[in-house]
Amino acid sequence: MFGRIFRRKRSAADFGDELQAHIRLEEERWCEQGLSPEEAHTRAHRAFGSVTHTQERFYESRHWVFLDQLWNDVRYAARVLRKSPSFAIAAILTLAMAIAANVVVFSVTNALFLRPLNLPDEQRIYLVEHAADRSRPHSYPNYVDLRDRNQSFDGLATFGVVGVGLSTSQNGQSPTLNWGWEVSGNYFDVLRIRPYLGRFFHASDEHGRNSAPYIVLSYSYWHNHFRDDPDAVGRSVRLNKHPFTIIGVTPPEFHGTVPFVAADFYAPQIDQQDIEGVNNLEARGVGSVQVVVGRLKAGVTPAQATADLNSIGAYLQKTYPNDDQEMAFTIEHIGAFGSDQDAAQGTEAFLGALMLLAGLILLAACANLGSLFSARAADRSREIAVRLALGSSRARVLRQFFTEATLISLAGGVMGLWSSSVLLQWLSGWHPVPRYPVQAAVNPDFNVYALALLLALVSGLLFGAVPVRQVLETNPYGVIKSGSTGKTRGRITVRELLLTVQIALCAVLVTSSFVAVRGLIRSMHNSLGVDPRNVMLVDVDMNTAGYRGADVPPVQKRVIEAMHTIPGVQAAAWTNVPPLTLDCCATSQIFTDQTANLTPANAAIRATTFRVSLEYFQVTHTALLSGREFTWNDDKTAPRVAVVNQRFARRVFGSVNSALGSDFKLGDGTRIQVVGVIEDGKYGSTTEGPHEAMFLPILQAPSDDAWLLVQSPRDSQQLASAIRSKLNDVDPSFVAFFQTWNQGLEGSAFGARMAAMSLGVLGIMGAILSVTGIFGMASYAVSKRKRELGIRMALGARSKEVVRAALGPAVKLLFFGSAVGLLLGFLASRVLAAIVYEATPRDPLVLAGVVLAMALVGLLATWIPAQRALAIDPAMLLREE
Repeated sequence: MFGRIFRRKRSAADFGDELQAHIRLEEERWCEQGLSPEEAHTRAHRAFGSVTHTQERFYESRHWVFLDQLWNDVRYAARVLRKSPSFAIAAILTLAMAIAANVVVFSVTNALFLRPLNLPDEQRIYLVEHAADRSRPHSYPNYVDLRDRNQSFDGLATFGVVGVGLSTSQNGQSPTLNWGWEVSGNYFDVLRIRPYLGRFFHASDEHGRNSAPYIVLSYSYWHNHFRDDPDAVGRSVRLNKHPFTIIGVTPPEFHGTVPFVAADFYAPQIDQQDIEGVNNLEARGVGSVQVVVGRLKAGVTPAQATADLNSIGAYLQKTYPNDDQEMAFTIEHIGAFGSDQDAAQGTEAFLGALMLLAGLILLAACANLGSLFSARAADRSREIAVRLALGSSRARVLRQFFTEATLISLAGGVMGLWSSSVLLQWLSGWHPVPRYPVQAAVNPDFNVYALALLLALVSGLLFGAVPVRQVLETNPYGVIKSGSTGKTRGRITVRELLLTVQIALCAVLVTSSFVAVRGLIRSMHNSLGVDPRNVMLVDVDMNTAGYRGADVPPVQKRVIEAMHTIPGVQAAAWTNVPPLTLDCCATSQIFTDQTANLTPANAAIRATTFRVSLEYFQVTHTALLSGREFTWNDDKTAPRVAVVNQRFARRVFGSVNSALGSDFKLGDGTRIQVVGVIEDGKYGSTTEGPHEAMFLPILQAPSDDAWLLVQSPRDSQQLASAIRSKLNDVDPSFVAFFQTWNQGLEGSAFGARMAAMSLGVLGIMGAILSVTGIFGMASYAVSKRKRELGIRMALGARSKEVVRAALGPAVKLLFFGSAVGLLLGFLASRVLAAIVYEATPRDPLVLAGVVLAMALVGLLATWIPAQRALAIDPAMLLREE
């Protein structure tokens, strides 16, 4: 068939030659019968009929008509668009911007929720969680019971993130902070993953504590640090100064069971003592297993598996009443955020809102292009009329318009896909939280390419269909005689309706972006209870340097003394976790001193808990309302003490004065005396509500993974260099991570910042689309009404009257569309409040900002058309007419 298509010109020529040969033979036959050459020629052509018609029938019989017509349509459309470069470029860029926005949002959604794991038979992989508290970790003995006693899973495995000091040198010097997964021996077997290089460890490699000193490297870590060297397998590295042997490399497409977290390595949990410096594998009451994941057996439903696990939970609760309480379980499909369902639901809701807004952007772009196409159809009304008068069908004319729309849509789709691919490549390598391996592989796949093609084609159909009615109702003879369509203008045209919808969508997007920014500013200016300015945060993991238990406090005291020798340092303190960072916060159950039965149901409150050293409240600028701060004498030999905030004091003791000197109990029965009360503040994030907090002396509750807070007005880089030097003087094997406290605040406000930034970008896109839409309509109105405006000016009309006549309809549409969009913003206030903290479109500043922004949009869009209207020379125009 393709050979026939490419040979069509030669075949048509051969057919023409053959036809002429037959005509000549017929002429010779008539000449032999005695007719003159002229009569013979006439008789021969009469016998064969119209040669052109015969050739056309031959052409059509070869099925080439549609392809040729389509090719001609494409060539003609390309010529037409080339003659209007400004229109073509504006249309392509408009559509590319809208398609890129949709592709980016869909790619992130696709990577995080539609194909998060890329595992074999992924739909049968589930997380096992506590029904009462899904974030509650499991104890290792309970996991073993669940693994061995259940009848519903092919296997249950564990995994949890862990940070270590990893050194590739034989002496263990110069370790770097690396993050990996601490997993059970059957982890890879349950997931059915095959190694890219070497082998994986298995349950058969575990023979008791620290019995499997092996690690498996991720492909990216092996590629970046070992330069794809296959001899890396078999080498020895050190994790927290303990030797481990590299035995394998994971495949490139495997990103772990939480793809949002890019692991560097995988190590057996049985080696917890060497890796973390603690051993809780035999403690049934200690949650040492972060996540349990299993592969459901074929034919077993989630309800059956849940019932099976709950029967085991009932057995555990009965057998170990002191350690196991509320042992009811539930199972969930594993996703991009692992067991953190709150983060998954919040991200899913946010991406859903972004997809809706991106869809509105695309709809606005289609409305804009539809208006432009409708205007072009009006400008080309004479051309359309001539084609119809010459016998062309209306379907043929419409196909030409759709061909132009398709060319623009495909070009816009290609450009939008290219620009979105560049942005997605950057997002894939972006580390929003430098300390942690938070990274998302959002590279486009087949689904993304298919979406881009679908959006391009659908968009072309949408805005290409706008001028259909104009073409169908065109009276060719009336247009040729009068020079116009001859149709009287109705109350509102299709272009005006589309433009009104577009302006309303723009107003919605601008309102959303203003609401997001205003909500973020409000949350950042709330009373925090701390002052993060001029404070350096240094994460120092004592465990990676080999300090544990009783060895930690003396070293921490030496570090504080070393910090005070740095010029410019005003104060320095330790805390197990700084407030308002991603690491915060742990909570503890608090009981009144009179409570005897210390069960969770009898707890008075649940308080955010910090372990801090001397000078902590000075570093953070937290006001001490009554009592005293901690001293170095508040160690393990001294009575247990605490400093609490106002809300804690009121909830547990009734008032601040009653709290001072009073006792309360922890869940293990420890009695603690309140020695100070501080002001309330924010602890987990800037958007949280007020809640209880208590601070314990770090010497009484040591933490080998603690943060050093150093207050100094010096330059942050100079201060970090000085702190690193002093840490090396104390112990060169320390692994430390540096950031200012303001940088730490950015991590806790990451969600709100992303929401504000995303909505702001979409709002700018909506404003750009509205500017181009109003500009197109205003310019079209001025062009079509030049004669009328010239007559008005010749009759003495003032400049403002001319501008009002030329731009009045566009300004009215701007006002009406903005009002509708603002009203829709009010109606969507609940959705906006769910996206950004303290966000409401009823804020007077938001209202003023939206009104000012839409007025600026109208001014930018109508400025040039207004100048064109005022520049009309009525004398010259009337002479031309």
